[in-house]
Amino acid sequence: MKIFEALSNGEISSGRGLNQEIMIKRPEDTRWGSHYNTLTSLVTMFFSVVDVLETIVDSRSNSEQKYEAQILMTSIFSFDFVFNMHLMKNILGIPNDLSQVLQRKDRDIVNAINSVNICKGRLQAMRESVWASLLERVSYFCNSHDIEVLKMDAMFLVRGRKSQKSQPITNLLHYHVEVFYTVIDMQFQVLNNRFSELFLCMACLNSSNSFAAFDRQKLSRLAQFYPKDFSAIELYIFMDQLQNYIIDIRSKFVELKSIGDLAVKVVVTKRDKIYPLIYRLLTLALILPIATATVERTFSAMNIMKTRLHNRMGDQWINDCLIAYIEKDLLDKLDNKLIMNRFQNMKTRRGQL
Repeated sequence: MKIFEALSNGEISSGRGLNQEIMIKRPEDTRWGSHYNTLTSLVTMFFSVVDVLETIVDSRSNSEQKYEAQILMTSIFSFDFVFNMHLMKNILGIPNDLSQVLQRKDRDIVNAINSVNICKGRLQAMRESVWASLLERVSYFCNSHDIEVLKMDAMFLVRGRKSQKSQPITNLLHYHVEVFYTVIDMQFQVLNNRFSELFLCMACLNSSNSFAAFDRQKLSRLAQFYPKDFSAIELYIFMDQLQNYIIDIRSKFVELKSIGDLAVKVVVTKRDKIYPLIYRLLTLALILPIATATVERTFSAMNIMKTRLHNRMGDQWINDCLIAYIEKDLLDKLDNKLIMNRFQNMKTRRGQL
């Protein structure tokens, strides 16, 4: 009923056709941008989420589910949760286009660099002028869902602790400085330290306009990001190899549109044997989006495997569980009899599997 009321009031929108999706993302949905979509869905479907949690609390389900639901109910009906939900929705919405660029098969590095600069500009604008409107939206959301709105001039209370901080602060100082500014500055740090320099170096591999972006120093810096793949001696050899490489390919490789096309051309012409270090750097640049997505999948899976009730799992045990969960497509191909025989032969056991 509340969803229909929100639709009629224009608070949420719907569409027609196939693939209309208004739901909380599944835990296994770990593509870049899934967290932003989850927060957007949570803001839109907050009434439905509350209804589901209330149903679980009031039902005769097992104690673990009721306990989790009660904890969640206490958390989401707080100003702190609502503020962080809206803040992170805004923060993650800024680099969402950048994440889409990084997932494209052509790996358009030039557009990725442009997207990074746009993100930094929007973050700076958000830091300077969005606080008032953010606080207004949070207050409106809290009033709409019967959540207590904190007074910004009141003293900040540390939840779950008996003692205050050594120097008491107001809610305004906590949420505006310690949360709002800190989160934005952390995002700035990620863009400055990781993406900007990395993408600028990767852009030097771009083959457009007769390799106009080629820069030996930046490509050497890119190789230094992979110390386990390039030794100190190989870095010296790499610099000399780059000089021969650019003279060779600039006159013969034309009309290439991406790093992927360049890598294919290098293999077809067997120049991967002539310039092995450069080809190694090309492959590392190509697998960067996949490697980043794998890390994201791992952290998402960790939240599934190591829950609040299973928070004492050892490192080795959780590593084994994560491998089994993340690589489940490969493990599904294994014969169960082989697994049981291996387990049975590890040591003498009373029972026979």
